[in-house]
Amino acid sequence: MNKSLSRRLVAEFIGTAFLVATVVGSGVMAERLANGSLALTLLANTIATGAALVALIFTFGGISGAHFNPVVTIMDAFERGLPWRETPRYIAAQILGGITGAVVAHLMFGLPPISFSQHARGGSAQVFSEFVATFGLMCVIWGCSRLRSNAVPFAVAAYITAAYWFTASTSFANPAVTIARSLSDTFAGIRPADVPGFMAAQLLGGFAATLLFRWLIPGLQARASEVIVPRQSE
Repeated sequence: MNKSLSRRLVAEFIGTAFLVATVVGSGVMAERLANGSLALTLLANTIATGAALVALIFTFGGISGAHFNPVVTIMDAFERGLPWRETPRYIAAQILGGITGAVVAHLMFGLPPISFSQHARGGSAQVFSEFVATFGLMCVIWGCSRLRSNAVPFAVAAYITAAYWFTASTSFANPAVTIARSLSDTFAGIRPADVPGFMAAQLLGGFAATLLFRWLIPGLQARASEVIVPRQSE
């Protein structure tokens, strides 16, 4: 493995870990402080996640592209921005990072390192919400990274912040995050049985958005290496 790829994988691991630690940890903190108000808990969870995304994309974007998301990685490879041979390693780093982030959040709040979630998020409405959430996320990424790459951290964070509230699923839009949250029996959790449906919808949403932007922006493949923001050259 070359040094550049090693650095990128570490960046994806740490970035995804911090993202999940933020989602899970802020959910625990909010639930403890909100006196039973689900709306206030979700609002606090949303603000923390959006803020973390801006910081993490700025921090790691120039190193790995700041994917933190297997759907983004697969779509990047689909558009020839990332070599297919590197894609499984990116995804593995993201999944391991997500699980690590969940464990770290649990330990910070004195919870068991792993606790399978009992939070049911099943049904067609929730699954469709994940399709919509991921479709929108990839639209934001493809559109902004082609035209205004400096705005991508803010655009992605703003979209996820909004999607927490306009989707029934609260916008996971990320298979690595979905897997990690299934290991957290907290406010942010998802029942393991509901994970496959979410992941399938996320992948379909990502492909649909990518095909749309391949038509909207014919030169999409020529600049796919800038997802999410331009990463370091080999």
